[in-house]
Amino acid sequence: MKKIINKAAVLVEALPYIQKFRGETIVIKFGGSVMENAELMKSTMKDIVLMECVGMKPVVIHGGGNAISAKLTSIGIETRFINGLRFTCDKTIGVVDDVLHNEINPELVNAITDAGGKGRQLSGKKFLKANKLFTSCPKTGNDLDIGFVGDIYDVDISPILDAINSNVIPVIPPLACDEKGQVFNINADIAACKIAEALKATKLVFLSDVPGILQDPANEESVISTIKASEIATLIERGIIKGGMVPKVKSAVHAINAGTSKVHMIDGRIKHSLLLEIFTDRGIGTEIIKD
Repeated sequence: MKKIINKAAVLVEALPYIQKFRGETIVIKFGGSVMENAELMKSTMKDIVLMECVGMKPVVIHGGGNAISAKLTSIGIETRFINGLRFTCDKTIGVVDDVLHNEINPELVNAITDAGGKGRQLSGKKFLKANKLFTSCPKTGNDLDIGFVGDIYDVDISPILDAINSNVIPVIPPLACDEKGQVFNINADIAACKIAEALKATKLVFLSDVPGILQDPANEESVISTIKASEIATLIERGIIKGGMVPKVKSAVHAINAGTSKVHMIDGRIKHSLLLEIFTDRGIGTEIIKD
């Protein structure tokens, strides 16, 4: 009987959050090693189906870096990263396109279907517009050409809205095109921020391999539970936020300034971490909030 009562208590705790976020758009960036763990991937997709069933409007943007690297290696193409961005030659962009659209995305959509939901691939190539992105040389500051890597400048949200208004969960691979139809590889974290910004999503959630922003990078118990957007610059200067987390967090702040209420960074390696962050009083990761 005690276990049954405890289950009821969990539902009661979740009720105000279900009421608060019913009808709200929540963008979820799904990446890291959790994508390679079939059990965790399926569990996360089931959690997202639950969110949709209680009236939320989840939108999924996924990465695929490890699978892309493995495919490139198998066909003899070197994987190179420059300032955290994958160098994307003409052959590499074809592999990126193929792996994201034909391997990873269908697997996620199928997992949503298996969980009783409705998922749909929405190719970023059809509604994300980008220009070629250059990065800077750390030594000289000069532009470095990193191939077919793009910087999103426009998001047509109409296909996303069409899907979520039909109770369908959009699952989006991070690719975009320029005005001439050239395909560009997009950093999935930044794509998620741009889409959340355009949708003015209530929440943007990053599911990855870290428990959040850490006060001490060597101690995974030192999660900073809440950070104000205005504090981010100082944390970067102090080196608390560094490396690949910097562009992610800067883009997240841009999304907050454009209308997204909160950004959450949570550990996707923990089963049901998404539900624990959204439906419980305490949460488990880092939330970035407006001032």
